[in-house]
Amino acid sequence: MFAIVRTGGKQYRVAAGDKITVEKLAGSVGDTIVLGDVLLAGEGADLKSTDGLAVSAEIVAQGRGEKIIVFKKKRRHNYRRRNGHRQYHTLLKIVSIGAPEKKAKAAKAEAAPAAETAAEAAPKKAAPKKTAAKKDAEA
Repeated sequence: MFAIVRTGGKQYRVAAGDKITVEKLAGSVGDTIVLGDVLLAGEGADLKSTDGLAVSAEIVAQGRGEKIIVFKKKRRHNYRRRNGHRQYHTLLKIVSIGAPEKKAKAAKAEAAPAAETAAEAAPKKAAPKKTAAKKDAEA
C-alpha cells in the first residue's frame, strides 16, 4: 500500500518501510509521529478513501543539509555579498499506513471537555462604564 502525504510544503509518495528526508519536524530520535495530511492512498491501481487515514513514521535522525553559497554581485558598483545556508531536515522511516491510533483520539476527546469547563467556571468581569466620567469632565 502507498500513500501521498504533505509535510513541510512538499508532497511525498511513501510506503511502509521507506525512508524519506523532510523539512525539520519537532521531536527527538526514536519518537513516533503521525502525518495526518494524506492526499491519496491506494494499492496498485486501486485507490482508497483517505478519510481518517494517517501515516505513522519514526524519526531516525535530525540533521542539516549541504551548505549552499548565496553570492550577490552588481557589476561596476563594487557590491559583493557572500552568504551560506544549511537547511535543517528530519529523516523519517515510515512504519505503517492506516487509521490513527484510537488512544490519541480518546485523549483528545477527554482533554476538550476539561478545557471547556475551566473556561465556563472563570467569572467574567463587566467593563466599567466611562460615559458618566467623560460628561463630568466636559462640564
